[in-house]
Amino acid sequence: MARVLVLGAGFGGIATAVALRGQLAESDEVVLLDQYDDFAMGLRKTWAILGISPIAYGTRSLASLARRGIAFRQGRIDGVDPGSRTATVDGETIEADALVLALGAIHDLEAVPGLAEHGLNAWDRFHLDHVHGVVDAFRGGRVLIGIFGTPYSCPPAPFELAMLLSDRSDARGIEAQLTLFGPAPIPLPILGQAGGAPIVARLVERGIAYLGGRLATEVSRGTVHLQGNEELPFDVLLAVPPHRVPSVLVEAGLADGGGWVSVDRATLETGHPGVYAIGDCVGITLANGLPLPKAGLFAERQGEAVATRIAATLRGEAPTTTFDGNASCFVEMGNGEASTVQGGFYADPLDVSLTMPSVEQRAAKERFEMERLARWFGA
Repeated sequence: MARVLVLGAGFGGIATAVALRGQLAESDEVVLLDQYDDFAMGLRKTWAILGISPIAYGTRSLASLARRGIAFRQGRIDGVDPGSRTATVDGETIEADALVLALGAIHDLEAVPGLAEHGLNAWDRFHLDHVHGVVDAFRGGRVLIGIFGTPYSCPPAPFELAMLLSDRSDARGIEAQLTLFGPAPIPLPILGQAGGAPIVARLVERGIAYLGGRLATEVSRGTVHLQGNEELPFDVLLAVPPHRVPSVLVEAGLADGGGWVSVDRATLETGHPGVYAIGDCVGITLANGLPLPKAGLFAERQGEAVATRIAATLRGEAPTTTFDGNASCFVEMGNGEASTVQGGFYADPLDVSLTMPSVEQRAAKERFEMERLARWFGA
């Protein structure tokens, strides 16, 4: 009997575990570990903040994966030893024949003084009820959507949050001055200046200012302080906090303190036999020097490739399956429409584009969630 440990029950971890269960012998064990007991997709955060649809509608119990033959264990992951393929969970060391690291990224609000005290973390699903309450009580003024570091998970989400908030304010007759800032010179630099033009056009159409090339150094009451002594006033600050790799992976020697886990971009191998890393905890540099986006479908496709490689290895075969860098991500554009960032992210030069907005793609985003919840959890 073989055992595969999957650390982290996010998008990539669940996809890996389900794919493994479908390919391994019944006697082999698939163990999924996470500190939380349920799962919800990140794409729901804008819906929850704006009262479109609550997080609970898309939340599923991880224990229900037992129906798929996946052993879920909730606990704190205290340590990882890639050399021995072990993980320490709540003080207990668990051994494995293969280890998949899918621990995501940590929100580091303390990296910007004052952010935790004066901003709202719009990226933490456990804070979204509070964020929604603040937005729901808003009756007018200055709303600042701040990207406080890159890379971050779900790159299009700040822009769709701005456009959907504009829709909501208009529908309610609320006078809202919306400003979005971040370190990148243009929205979604993965698309380039021309490729991202439809997003810029939508922002301009709604009177939403995008201030690129801005890096926040501090937040005080009602003000974001930027490099160069520039200040941005706000009444409500919706923050995309700085992201960093989980400390347990730094302590395991898998990532430098300021970086991400390094992997072979095709095989997702870490350099330790039988140890893979996928999803947001991984750093992969593309041909144009930008990082591979941290988004759900990338983690899903990486996890499925890793599962197939592990299954082949456990059968005594040489693994050949790789992750090709092809994926996509929805971005809601307001007015009930969405576009899709899609293409070959490993191509040189990049072959990535943004589709024109349509109501059909907005419906496709909903199907994307429902299809995966049904595939993984049965409903």
